[in-house]
Amino acid sequence: MSEDNQNLENTEVVDALPEDAAPAGDATAERIAALEAELASAKQDILYAHADTQNVRRRLEKELADARAYAATAFARDMLSVADNLSRALSAIPADLREDEKFKGLVVGLEATGRELESVFGRNGITKLESVGQPLDPNKHQAMMEVPSADAEPGTILVEMQAGYMIKDRLLRPAMVSVAKKPD
Repeated sequence: MSEDNQNLENTEVVDALPEDAAPAGDATAERIAALEAELASAKQDILYAHADTQNVRRRLEKELADARAYAATAFARDMLSVADNLSRALSAIPADLREDEKFKGLVVGLEATGRELESVFGRNGITKLESVGQPLDPNKHQAMMEVPSADAEPGTILVEMQAGYMIKDRLLRPAMVSVAKKPD
């Protein structure tokens, strides 16, 4: 009988184990599911943080590149007035004074200064806009007046009053122009 008692006890223990183990198993399974959910959430947060960090880094790199490329914009704008005044001075010299031996050195020096200024502009990515004969582009030109013209298409630039300039791919100063319109 002791064997029967032992078998009976084992059966009771075996019968009791799954019932007692089930609540512990459910709690463990719930805990594992909660931890897996936390892990998935943490992974997602890390991915978002990584993507955000990459976006910030790219934006800062672009801002740094722009700052390097366009750092001289204010200085270049100021130098444009010097170029304008030099150009006006050269165009104001009459032809007879250009040939006069007393003024020839001055004229040659002013022309050399103008060429050097254009060279410096070129080395720094500053280019002069070609406007006369082109259609009006409001992104590059500022129309100061309209002139009736039978020879040119309406909207075509006839006269450039002040030259426009670009620095690399950005507008530094718009060209001030006179535009053709249909005759009255």
